[in-house]
Amino acid sequence: MKTAKILIVDDRPENLLTLEGLLDELPVKLIRALTGEEALAATLDHDFALVLLDVQMPGMDGYEVAELMRGNKKTRHIPIIFVTATLNAEAQIFRGYESGAVDYLAKPFNPMVLNSKVGVFVELFQHKAALEEKTIEFDRKLVELEELQQQLEETNEQLLLLSTTDSLTGLYNRRQFDELCSAEWNRCQRNNHPLSMLILDIDYFKIYNDTYGHAAGDDCLKTVSSTLAKSLLRDIDNIARIGGEEFAVILPNSDLKGAGLVAERIREAVAALKLQHSQSTTLTISIGVASVIPDNNNSIKQLLSAADKALYTAKEQGRNRCCLAQD
Repeated sequence: MKTAKILIVDDRPENLLTLEGLLDELPVKLIRALTGEEALAATLDHDFALVLLDVQMPGMDGYEVAELMRGNKKTRHIPIIFVTATLNAEAQIFRGYESGAVDYLAKPFNPMVLNSKVGVFVELFQHKAALEEKTIEFDRKLVELEELQQQLEETNEQLLLLSTTDSLTGLYNRRQFDELCSAEWNRCQRNNHPLSMLILDIDYFKIYNDTYGHAAGDDCLKTVSSTLAKSLLRDIDNIARIGGEEFAVILPNSDLKGAGLVAERIREAVAALKLQHSQSTTLTISIGVASVIPDNNNSIKQLLSAADKALYTAKEQGRNRCCLAQD
């Protein structure tokens, strides 16, 4: 617990000694001042629970000290008890309260009265100090809680990212792809808009892996994935890795012709990479394209199947090409 400090101000050292003796049993630290100037300087250096201020002092008297304390933001809230040997004029008492005093003590001191009055302010100071400590602790806990909340949000974002993306390529994974398909299917069905699907596959990728190794295969997948993502021009289009070397592109509001143009742009972008491949000189992809206006007579499963069949047609026709599903 923070020790309460009391400033005792009197121009006579014997009076200060008397106060120190009478207050000896209280759990306080006493600071002396023999003049008003010393008292004001002390209030700037210490946090006082109370000031016992003599009224009659040469030079700057107690009233002036009190008024100056009340004019300072740092000291205006420090309680002041005036100490005086002459407490018989009503005007004097009123002047003391107007100067900022909260009470008066008459000399010679009554030990019981002195300790009782001073004890009240010591107790108030200790309660205030305890409250400040609890406030600081509360603020610290609040900061810790905010930091934990931030960490939790970041962790949740990371978990969400891990649950929806492919760890190797950074594209959406099969789980997220299925959710996107369902959402886009329902939206296009409500708006009577076409929905197109591209299913694409890296040609001879097993041979590529066997020839150059799995590390090179992973690098190849990442390079192709980045190229695919850069080839999509609209924010509403989405791409996912749905198998080892197989990818899918969802194209809302695109008909078969438009989807075919996107597929050809993607195929050309991958071919332009000119990645070495022992089987076909450079690495290429094949793409199957399908499109439908969703209604109750068809399904996303049928759309995927049509795009997949078109992909196999592209493979059968020699690879490195796009085939459109006409049915």
